[in-house]
Amino acid sequence: MLPDFNALAAFVIVAEEKSFRAAADRLGVTRSAVSQTIRKLEEALGIAVVSRTTRSVALTEAGERLYAEVAPALSGMQAAIEMAASQRDRPRGQLRLAVSSIAESFLSGPMLASFAESNPEVRLHVTVTDEEFDIVEEGYDAGVRLGEVIAQDMIAVPVSGEQRQLAVASPDYIERFGAPAHPSELTERRCIGWRRAPNLPAYRWEFEEDGREFSVSINDVITTTDMALMIKLAIAGAGISFGMEDSFRSAIGRRELVPVLERFCPQFPGFYLYYPSRRNMAPKLRALVDHLRSFRQTQTHSDG
Repeated sequence: MLPDFNALAAFVIVAEEKSFRAAADRLGVTRSAVSQTIRKLEEALGIAVVSRTTRSVALTEAGERLYAEVAPALSGMQAAIEMAASQRDRPRGQLRLAVSSIAESFLSGPMLASFAESNPEVRLHVTVTDEEFDIVEEGYDAGVRLGEVIAQDMIAVPVSGEQRQLAVASPDYIERFGAPAHPSELTERRCIGWRRAPNLPAYRWEFEEDGREFSVSINDVITTTDMALMIKLAIAGAGISFGMEDSFRSAIGRRELVPVLERFCPQFPGFYLYYPSRRNMAPKLRALVDHLRSFRQTQTHSDG
């Protein structure tokens, strides 16, 4: 039977103090407790490691060899434990995030850039992906997704305000073909679709009318997994496209795209940073959560 960690630690202190009483004072236990621990250690090893007299304590030859091997190892373990404990005090290490490609407010740059500047010992690893998976199982610290698809057992912190999806087309397309009056007309219009992955079907466009939600199977003459390409194609007049309003905002502002069917496009809860538990949260993740809240508050005040 192998001796336990506490017995080896007590042995090292006895060896250093050369006294059961001094070792007991250092450990905060009784002298008899130290003596009993050493006796159990020797029973586990099957050999004496300490030579006792009424006036002194010395190591046997086996004890000297054990001390020479164990003392540096315990010292290294102590240093590792102290280093791990120090993680509680300041943000450091790699912070892995899985972020939806359509989380524009999170991925726009300023928030992450200011976080990195404020936390120089944290290395951000941001994976932009629309695949659905368990972030804990895949080794991520947190993720960013639409609130409606986040599991209920996750802690969720708002990243954006309410969102909505829009159907858009270029002014040239509208001039040539006119704007659709109802989503049902999309089955006869040239549309540009988006899919999360090559092996998945194109995303069904979702609308609302008189409080009733419904989706439309579009006439997607082009589909792509790249949101940026989808926007470029819409600007080029290839057809009507559909996505998050934030994704189209710049192009709409430049009048390269025009919203259509707006009255059928309701708002819904936006994006959230989510993670499994508040218990023993790593300082690096706590720092991100605090920075995100502070950044959003600052942005809200500046917008106001």
